[in-house]
Amino acid sequence: MALQAHPLTRSRSGRALLGLIGVAAFVLLWKYAQSAGWAAAGTIPDPFRLPQALADEWTSGRLMPAVLSSLVHYIWGLAIGTFLGFLIGTLAASSSLVDALHAWLARILRPIPPLAWVVFAIAWFKVSHAGAAFVIAIGVFWVNYFATYSAVRNVDSRFYELARAFGQNGHLRQAFQVTLPGAATGIFSGIRTGIGQAWMTLIAAELLGVPGMGQEMNSAAGVGAYEVVVVYMLIISLVYTLSDTLFGFIEKRVLTWRPS
Repeated sequence: MALQAHPLTRSRSGRALLGLIGVAAFVLLWKYAQSAGWAAAGTIPDPFRLPQALADEWTSGRLMPAVLSSLVHYIWGLAIGTFLGFLIGTLAASSSLVDALHAWLARILRPIPPLAWVVFAIAWFKVSHAGAAFVIAIGVFWVNYFATYSAVRNVDSRFYELARAFGQNGHLRQAFQVTLPGAATGIFSGIRTGIGQAWMTLIAAELLGVPGMGQEMNSAAGVGAYEVVVVYMLIISLVYTLSDTLFGFIEKRVLTWRPS
């Protein structure tokens, strides 16, 4: 069945209005759930107390150090996982030998969740930025590996034939002239997904003691300060939105040739 477009969805202002109505309805439902006691007393924070909780975290001096600490291992883990996923995914998709050599290894390691490696991260790196970055990199690696592998494999073979017809015969030259441009959309899609995956893995890793927003959330939950937990959840959402928007801008500039 075809999607019926509501008149309000046809303009940017109309969609913004509907978005605000949706958020307002969610907050009202949240407030009702808190007032009606849908869960154990005190475990549903009052949404109208969040601004004060945010102000308290800011004035206490805990907020910015936690955000900056999280960004350290987030950026390192994201960068390492993205690079290795792209590199190995490209090699595996481009070489049948590499693909065959690592195929079974990938099947063995892929189902293991990143958090299962936390034990080794602590043993090897102690409770540190390096350990958190290691766990994040594993989660990001598989996202980018499979996105890159699929994108490179799906490059139309006719592009290579055309390149050879124009004298582009070297493997390296074809990689830069044909493979990467042809697979760029899928590769960028993987990177963008990895940006979100890194945040999900990061917070879980920090719950084990690595300094950052996850640790602050865990500490707040331990004393029943659930408004503070939600504050950090919203900060994570804000930082992710900013990073995703920035990457979307970069992607648009790099893929200027792609049809809108």
